[in-house]
Amino acid sequence: MKRKAGQDRSITANWRPATLAIRGGTARSEYGETSEALFLTSGYTYDKAADAAARFAGEQEGMTYSRLQNPTVEMLEQRIALLEGAEACRTMATGMAAMTAALLCQLQSGDHLVGGRAAFGSCRWLTDTLLPKFGIATTVVDARDPQAFLDAVRPETKVFFFETPANPTMDVVDLRAVCGIARERGIVSVVDNAFATPALQRPMDFGADVTAYSATKMMDGQGRVLAGAVCGSKDFIDNTLLPFTRNTGPTLSPFNAWVVLKGLETLDLRIQRQSQSAITVGRFLEGRVPRILHPGLPSHPQHDLAMSQMSATGPIFAFEVADRAQAHGLLDALALIDISNNIGDSRSLMTHPASTTHAGVAEDKRIEMGINEGMLRLNVGLEDPQDLIDDLDQALRQVGL
Repeated sequence: MKRKAGQDRSITANWRPATLAIRGGTARSEYGETSEALFLTSGYTYDKAADAAARFAGEQEGMTYSRLQNPTVEMLEQRIALLEGAEACRTMATGMAAMTAALLCQLQSGDHLVGGRAAFGSCRWLTDTLLPKFGIATTVVDARDPQAFLDAVRPETKVFFFETPANPTMDVVDLRAVCGIARERGIVSVVDNAFATPALQRPMDFGADVTAYSATKMMDGQGRVLAGAVCGSKDFIDNTLLPFTRNTGPTLSPFNAWVVLKGLETLDLRIQRQSQSAITVGRFLEGRVPRILHPGLPSHPQHDLAMSQMSATGPIFAFEVADRAQAHGLLDALALIDISNNIGDSRSLMTHPASTTHAGVAEDKRIEMGINEGMLRLNVGLEDPQDLIDDLDQALRQVGL
């Protein structure tokens, strides 16, 4: 591969996803390194004062400051954009920085947003608490029903914001229908695609305008660093998102970008294996627990929709036991699976959403979202699935299941 082939869209357009995940976005220095170089620098120098002026005026290509550009970060942005099928991408320090920027960059006082009610706890805080502080009205709907979005539209509606599959209830949103409603009315659809990643689902293929990620999950995939990303058209990224991030500074560090670049190299291998293992573990649990919420199983009410939008349903799903006491008892009885609020890791992790990820959501809203005291969320890792089943089996028996 030539030094800058990975950043030449006329070349990368012919590469398939597995190749893009390894080589997309790569730009080698004059040293010809095989692995992407790590540029640890805050600023850049110029041969002449006129060069500095030209770069800041946008008349000359090149770096100015690492809050805006960094060669390592730029390689990650190009790779994610290529995998997403997007024109452009900007990375952020965390997933929540990405979600916040994707919304605040395009909303102002007097605007209205329609959001999916089933969402990560911090995303609900954005829609329920932060946006109203800035005079942005929000309406939360059952995102499983496209008609609910249509019914909530007002003349001042600017954005639809939802995730699919949703965290932790695994609600699936009809991307083509909801994004179609948005497009017809000039509304921007912003999809949190963190549970799927572009390896399993590309919302823009179904009409989404913007996708946002916690790249901490699965893109890194090994519990090492925090990162976020926003993908969209070049016009949206350069003229709507960039002015916001340039002046507010939710910047991803070059080191974290480099780690995520390494994670993307194995994303497809990991997520396919973890998806298969999650089906195996889910089938075991289906006969042992009162209720399981797994889009990859035919018992899920939106199984057909999930399979029409996703190549596989990922490593994460939820199930329910009787109450908080039984849920905590099961967690405490685990010997192999870790108790952790994280997801997307190569290690199997389990958490009790009502007391961790969604503890900051009011109880009535948690109930509205479908999160009860007996719900547990499981991230199936790369361990042998039979070892995970054995661990779950002994833990279930200890709590009477």
